[in-house]
Amino acid sequence: MTKTHTAAAPKAAAKTAAKTAAKPGKAEIVTLRHLAADVSEMHGLSQKQANEVLSGVVAAIGKHLQKGARIRIAGLGTLEVRKRAARMGRNPATGEAIKIEASTKVAFRPAKDLNEAI
Repeated sequence: MTKTHTAAAPKAAAKTAAKTAAKPGKAEIVTLRHLAADVSEMHGLSQKQANEVLSGVVAAIGKHLQKGARIRIAGLGTLEVRKRAARMGRNPATGEAIKIEASTKVAFRPAKDLNEAI
């Protein structure tokens, strides 16, 4: 890549950051594309390569979660699949009792370092 192309990338990232800057009372939304841009800058990769790597990581995490594995990422936290039992609930509009089916969900527990940093 040329120097002009790589020099334009931080400017484009700054414009995007300015557009997506958090409004008062709202948190900024960071997408996989934003993370890929950060990774590409930190490690000297192209944005396409960084995006492919992160997409591969997300796919691998999903594959392992489908198998029921617990995923521990140092400094970030733990992802695991939890089973929720069937239970009785209430329809908030009518107050009528309804049966909620058993389900599974992905649970995230942040690492101690992350909790302390926030």
